[in-house]
Amino acid sequence: MAAESSFRALRAVEKDEGFFVTEIQEMPLASLPDHDVLIKVRYSSLNFKDALSAHGHRGVTREFPHTPGIDAAGVVVECGSGAFAPGDEVLVTGYDLGMNTPGGFGEYIRVPSDWVIKKPAHHDLRYFMVLGTAGLTAGLSVDRLATTVKPSDGEILVTGATGGVGSIAVALLAKLGYQAVALTSKVDHSDMLVRLGAHRIVDRSYVEDLPDKKALYKETWAGVVDTVGGSLFSKAVKAINHSGAATTCGMVAGTEVSTTIFPFILRGISVFGIDSVEISKARKERIWQLFDNEWALTNLDGISHDISLEELPAAIEKIHMGKMLGRMVLRHNP
Repeated sequence: MAAESSFRALRAVEKDEGFFVTEIQEMPLASLPDHDVLIKVRYSSLNFKDALSAHGHRGVTREFPHTPGIDAAGVVVECGSGAFAPGDEVLVTGYDLGMNTPGGFGEYIRVPSDWVIKKPAHHDLRYFMVLGTAGLTAGLSVDRLATTVKPSDGEILVTGATGGVGSIAVALLAKLGYQAVALTSKVDHSDMLVRLGAHRIVDRSYVEDLPDKKALYKETWAGVVDTVGGSLFSKAVKAINHSGAATTCGMVAGTEVSTTIFPFILRGISVFGIDSVEISKARKERIWQLFDNEWALTNLDGISHDISLEELPAAIEKIHMGKMLGRMVLRHNP
């Protein structure tokens, strides 16, 4: 496969100080960084971090103009290290992709071979981008929770259940025999959560309205998969059963956590932080292999929507405003 001399990419551009727009630009292939694997991107996906980058969040991306896209799935064009052959179908998620290294919102990326994973055998590239970083994070969360909490222990609360991580966590928990309780402010989309396997749906206000000053609430959940952080996570922790556990991976509801020591010393709960960016390549490969085999999810069509590069800016605004449901998959032209 020969590479074109130029390619299209969605770029975040600073027009005035602090004012950012997105533009589809024609980029020379030579503009990509000097890494050893050139990949023609077939699919990417939209994540909250991409929206932050597109809006000029310097905690995500330091220099602009920039091409966001923390996920990419495509075909190897060149590999200087010999680790991959031209034509290999591969996945790249996390590390610096889409943050300060041009990402999957471009039709080509060039990355270090250590970032690249060969696509598992049984599912196509699009399936892995429906999952993307959201699915990888959900898989890491459920995998970690399962070391402490078993399906017979009781219900698992999933916060932000209609979002990317939350919706895939609901589907995966159901696949593994857990009773997933989907917490959401979008209860009018309960049908989507039921199709994913949610045991029941609870309005976000159920947790939000719990009294702030109580050190502990009634034991309610065997575990929590938290995707939003903030006060929701702080309150959910206080209602975990004795010897239960929680995972946390997001911060859209806030970065501060307020609790007491009592859930930990009186109920013996555990809290696990989940990172999908800088974990080892071996851990990523393990989770992708699980999703390709015993964790294979067949009910994701209802939460995934393909969009073009031209449709991407509107989708970015939607996720930035908290109105996104499920997963948006960017399909590049062949």
